[in-house]
Amino acid sequence: MNIILLGPPGAGKGTQAQKLVEDRNMIQLSTGDMLRAARTSGTEMGNKVAAVMDAGNLVTDEIVIGLIREQLEAGGDHGGFIFDGFPRTLPQADALGDLLTEMGQSLDCAIELQVNDEILVERILGRAADAVAAGGTARADDNEESLKTRLMAYYKQTSPLIGYYYAKGMLNSVDGLGSMEAVQSEIATVLDA
Repeated sequence: MNIILLGPPGAGKGTQAQKLVEDRNMIQLSTGDMLRAARTSGTEMGNKVAAVMDAGNLVTDEIVIGLIREQLEAGGDHGGFIFDGFPRTLPQADALGDLLTEMGQSLDCAIELQVNDEILVERILGRAADAVAAGGTARADDNEESLKTRLMAYYKQTSPLIGYYYAKGMLNSVDGLGSMEAVQSEIATVLDA
């Protein structure tokens, strides 16, 4: 099964993806992780990524699709892919669909973790405060100003994907504010349907 997890920053996509990796032997394709790995890989694609990032530029969709292609071509025995952090825009969604079709694969569903923004901001600021209270450090971008900027970017760029996948009959929404177990259970119900 190939799925996309959608939802604003802090909605729990990473946590849920990790559970799917553990429980269903899926492979999480996180754009950020792939870019970091490619950058130090020494491959032709990796050198391209490093050059773009070192110049302080954003990596093009073409490069990200190239990295995803490499992962899909790697094959192996697994329960499918979880696309995390990609696609973020409608052109990326089209490019991913084209790539999967070309490789004889498909996207099975898009799962949106629905959240209330105010509760989400409270949750993330609480997470930051808990980390500091425990003697750790909060994520540098876990502050109210940064969060609002990240949420605005999400709604501008990524929320159109919700309509896109809804129109394709692939969108499933789950309550992202439930307990970790409740969200996990809702996602399992979607995947087992």
